[in-house]
Amino acid sequence: MERQFPKNVKQIGNVSDSPRIYVEDYVETFLNQLEEQGREVTITAFLLGEKVQIEGEECIFVTGALQVKDSILEEIDPVITKEELETAKVESREYFHEMDIIGWFQTVPDRPLALSREMAKAHEKLMPEKNSLLILKGQEEELYFAYKFKELMEIGGHYIFYEKNPDMQSYMIRERRQIGVTPSEVVEDRAAKDFRSTIKGRMEVREQRRESRYVYLTSVLLVVIVLAIGISTMNNYDKMNSVQNSIETLSSNMGANGSSGKNAQNNQDTQETQSQDAQNSDEQSDQQIAEQTGQGDQGENAGGTDEASQETNGGTTPDPSTIQEELQGSSEDYYVVQKGDTLDLISKKLYGTTSETDAICRMNGLKDGNLIFIGQKLLLP
Repeated sequence: MERQFPKNVKQIGNVSDSPRIYVEDYVETFLNQLEEQGREVTITAFLLGEKVQIEGEECIFVTGALQVKDSILEEIDPVITKEELETAKVESREYFHEMDIIGWFQTVPDRPLALSREMAKAHEKLMPEKNSLLILKGQEEELYFAYKFKELMEIGGHYIFYEKNPDMQSYMIRERRQIGVTPSEVVEDRAAKDFRSTIKGRMEVREQRRESRYVYLTSVLLVVIVLAIGISTMNNYDKMNSVQNSIETLSSNMGANGSSGKNAQNNQDTQETQSQDAQNSDEQSDQQIAEQTGQGDQGENAGGTDEASQETNGGTTPDPSTIQEELQGSSEDYYVVQKGDTLDLISKKLYGTTSETDAICRMNGLKDGNLIFIGQKLLLP
């Protein structure tokens, strides 16, 4: 896979020089640990990685570091040797899958940080390749050099980049075990830790924004649905009011019949007459309601004929005359419809719940539970 510029990077110093140097964060952490150990003695390590060109830019990626064994010396200017370089090449195949050695690292204790003549000669002799690196660390300072134009030239800055680097991680764990240090006792690179925390915080903010947008869209959709239901309910309410007004008008025209219906509650001898009046009232109210809801006379008559034939032929809908005969029982077996009543209200009033609405409909042969009129007597289940 062709290398690309890393996206998650941290800039250290001035990075306008060429080549661009990218140091992986595990490597940076390891070099900082060596610097802490080498504040009184010199420690040497080899740098591993690759040199590539990206969009015409010369780039060096340092993705591994290998400490030189027995390199802790008290000499003023210790330098790398050919034997150490050959040993590092063998060890790099074991831990870093034949990754190329592209430079070296050294701590500089108890004196100003500077490139010595002996370091420059050793580098030119053993690593004369273009853009090979030398990194010096000491007194919490660091210098980066790249070999070009036949000399080591200081590079003003570099990048720390963040990616999965299992080879370097495994090597660091192995080194900790060898010196008897547990991972919790090793000081982690604060810059890498802070950077990861920043990236995690940004991702959490983005996730919260996405959730807020989702909640907002859901709320808007719910508001639209509620408005639509409200408008539909208002339209249905207007239609119900129109039907109720028609029923009230019809009921007022039937005052005499209504009076006889009330007297029938106390007089057993007039029950048969009241039953016939109630049946006539049912037929008149059905015709009146059909006219209010926009149905034609012809369609209503035809529908009435079909319904009558179905009831005569043994359908499941009760016969209205049979209902009126049953109403001759005690007043506790039926209910007289009052102004503003609906079957839901009647069920709630009598039983404390609306679950008996369907039972009242079936008991009284009603196909539409809202088509009831004032003064109508309803059998109770």
